[in-house]
Amino acid sequence: MQKRNLGKSNLEVSAIGLGCMGLSFGLGPAVEKHHGISLIRGAVERGITFFDTAEVYGPWTNEELVGEALAPYRDQVVIATKFGWNIDENGKNTGELDSRPERIKRVADASLKRLGTGVIDLFYQHRVDPEVPIEDVAGAVKDLIQEGKVKHFGLSEAGAKTIRRAHAVQRVTALQSEYSLFWREPEQEILPTLEELGIGFVPFSPLGKGFLTGAINADTQFDKTDFRNIVPRFTPENRNANQALVDVVGEFARQKGVTPAQIALAWILAQKPWMVPIPGTTKLHRLEENIGGVAVELTADDLREIDSATSRIKLEGARYPEQLQKMVGR
Repeated sequence: MQKRNLGKSNLEVSAIGLGCMGLSFGLGPAVEKHHGISLIRGAVERGITFFDTAEVYGPWTNEELVGEALAPYRDQVVIATKFGWNIDENGKNTGELDSRPERIKRVADASLKRLGTGVIDLFYQHRVDPEVPIEDVAGAVKDLIQEGKVKHFGLSEAGAKTIRRAHAVQRVTALQSEYSLFWREPEQEILPTLEELGIGFVPFSPLGKGFLTGAINADTQFDKTDFRNIVPRFTPENRNANQALVDVVGEFARQKGVTPAQIALAWILAQKPWMVPIPGTTKLHRLEENIGGVAVELTADDLREIDSATSRIKLEGARYPEQLQKMVGR
């Protein structure tokens, strides 16, 4: 497995990571615990060293799963988790944000316990809290770093101005946001900011929440617990309209003798050497397919062709429902 550094930090990880959310939350029913452990350990055995979770996934159950699965390999892997949502005492996400410094420090202690580790490698603010100055958030994580509980600070879905303000207080090692051939908005303002500041980029949903794999069409029925049911881009009408993008990716995959997922991941890896996508899956054969994307080389001509073909396609539907869209890019 190839390795990459996140930005100009010394945080080295495998060229792709594993997004663990879907094992417990968000994309249908949670998998059986033994299955989740087996998948995560299978990822380690195949060279993946970068694992992404969050307190809100479950809530709490995903951190516990990741911690137990990675316990035998703890010194070989990088674990990223996140704070920032308000979770009540019954373990229910209230849908509100809470990044008060005292809350961040409580979450860090609880996450350390659930993960069964002495240090969090990368601690992200999950969403920017408009009620708490980002300088206070960065300062709280700086305190945790000085205490040895956290190694690196990250942000998720933050806007460029917020990234700069946070970075001035505590170096931001990585920004995590959605990015793929299905969602390229970060190219406008975010990616130039990250490059200037030497911050790594961790694209989540690099396969367009599964859409770019070609396994989803207008007739696909999602489980009632699947987040995609409330995503405007995933209405049957919009899936039908956006199929043109899947067809383009599929044609490039046929030309290269690889899968559409591998083209989608190779495209991200070819953008910048400091990008590390974190596709998620619950299936070992899909994990192996995703890992295969690291070996797919796209030439400058390939990238120009992909850009040319995809730029002619008008994608339909917002990527989030309105209330969630308000929480990104702050």
